[in-house]
Order: sequence, then structure tokens, then C-alpha cells
Amino acid sequence: MKKWLLMAGTVAAMSLGLAQQLRIVVVTHGQASDPFWSVVKNGVEQGGKDVNVQVEYRAPDTFNMVRMAQLIDAAVASRPDGLVVSIPDASALGKSIEAAVKAGIPVISINSGADVAAKLGVLLHVGQEEYVAGQGAGKRMKAAGVKNALCVNQEVGNVGLDQRCKGFADGLGGKVTVLPVKLSDPTGIKNAVSAALQKDPSIDGILTLGPTAAEPTLQALEASGKLGKIQFGTFDLSPAVLKALSEKKMDFAIDQQQWLQGYLPIVFLANYKRYGLLPANEIIYTGPGFVTPQNAAQVIELSKKGIR
Repeated sequence: MKKWLLMAGTVAAMSLGLAQQLRIVVVTHGQASDPFWSVVKNGVEQGGKDVNVQVEYRAPDTFNMVRMAQLIDAAVASRPDGLVVSIPDASALGKSIEAAVKAGIPVISINSGADVAAKLGVLLHVGQEEYVAGQGAGKRMKAAGVKNALCVNQEVGNVGLDQRCKGFADGLGGKVTVLPVKLSDPTGIKNAVSAALQKDPSIDGILTLGPTAAEPTLQALEASGKLGKIQFGTFDLSPAVLKALSEKKMDFAIDQQQWLQGYLPIVFLANYKRYGLLPANEIIYTGPGFVTPQNAAQVIELSKKGIR
């Protein structure tokens, strides 16, 4: 019996050792300091703990496709057991992703790139269909009577964000003006929104494409005295967005459950490497869902934990 227990313990230790050898690199276009991507990173780290693998999260300092491609190339050169990538621009990142696949590294994409992932050889995509999510936002505003809206884009060149605006315009069926702003310049975003409202007083709806644009837009609405008079929604959550929803300063936020976008690929890749197991669907949908003033309180507690 003692000999059997010793052998079982040795096998278990060997299995644990093999599990610890797995290393998965995550390369996205979003910085971990961003309120949205920090939750993605939390999911990555929790996934690493739960399936006992080493995880590394990497991203360019700003939205920079050249730099992101370099980070993917560096990850491939380091020969990880798995690679997770976002694909905001397939034309800029495609060759680097295909090089990973050609090198025999299993790849899962997250967040953006659902429409191109399979063509690049990616195993599956975890995220939401951006056009469909934008369309849902447009339909909500149409039902509220909106005729003339702004779509505030903080990452011009990000195909996923372009799809959000396109879906929004189609869902609304009214006038939609895309307002390009810079992600790293909240003051500039506030000023750009204020100027747009002053130039066109008939604007009765605003959709921002992320919390980094939503927060300064909220400030612009407050400063102009139009808070509550203009329908205001955003993609994605942050503590400030949830607070604004709970205070009825915003009408809705589109939740794509980004924690799952970080968590699930780590679990999938670990099981794929160890057992050859993988979900059958090419896309695992994490959204869209809508958070409103009516259910914001339920989400706030999880946001404090870095999960929503």
C-alpha cells in the first residue's frame, strides 16, 4: 500500500510538473491600465491560477498596430504553448498571427476579429459580434425617439469599433455622425463632444465606444447642461460608468463580459494542449448584454472585484 501511494504521489507530482510547464502569452491592443482591459487581464490571471499555467499579458503602450505585430512576433519567437490575441486590424496583424499558426502554436483570438479569425487559422474566437452589438444600441435609441446621434470613436482604425458605429447607424436608421477622438486625451474628448453639441443643437443621442470616451463625454454633457436631455449609452463597463448608470446619468452600457474574454482562452488552450479538447463552435459569444439603471447595482459589486 505504501509503495502504491508513493507511486501515485510521484505520478501526481509529475502531472503537476507537466502542467506547470505550460506557458500562454496574451497579446492585445489594450493596455492593462485601461479600465476595460484591466478586467481582461484579471480574467487571464485567474485562468492561469485555475488551470495551473504560466500566463503573460502584453500590449503596446498606445493603440499601435506596428508595435502590436512586433509583440506577437516576439511571443512566437519565445515558443509558448499557446497564444491569445485580439485582432483589431487583420491587415496589420494577419502575417504575425499566421506565422504563429505555421509554427505550430495554437492561437485563440478575443474581443475583436471574429470575422477574420478562422481565415487566419485561429482555433476559435471569444467575444461578441461588434456590428450586432452596435445595431442593438441603435435600436434602443430609436425606440427612445433619437433621430440625430454621435458615435464617439476613440480608436480610429480599429475595425471592431468601425463595425460598432456601422451597426449603430443601421439600427438607429437616422443620422449618425462619427466623431474621431484620441484615447489618450480625455480633455480632448470632452472638448470635442462639447464642440459637436454646440455646433449641432439637434443632437439627441450619443454612443461612446468605451469607458475612456464615456467618462469625458459625461463631463461634457454635464457642463453643457444637456445631461438627461440626450440619450447616452456606451460600450463596456467601468466603475465610473456603473456609478453614472446607478445615478441615472446614463441610459445603458453594453456589457461584453470581458473578464470571460481573458479567462476562457486560457482554460481552452490548457485543455487543448493537455487533452486535445476544444469547443466545437468557432465563436464563443460573451455578449452583448445591456446594463441599465435598473440592474446596475447588481453589477457594481462584481466590478469592485475586477470581474465586471
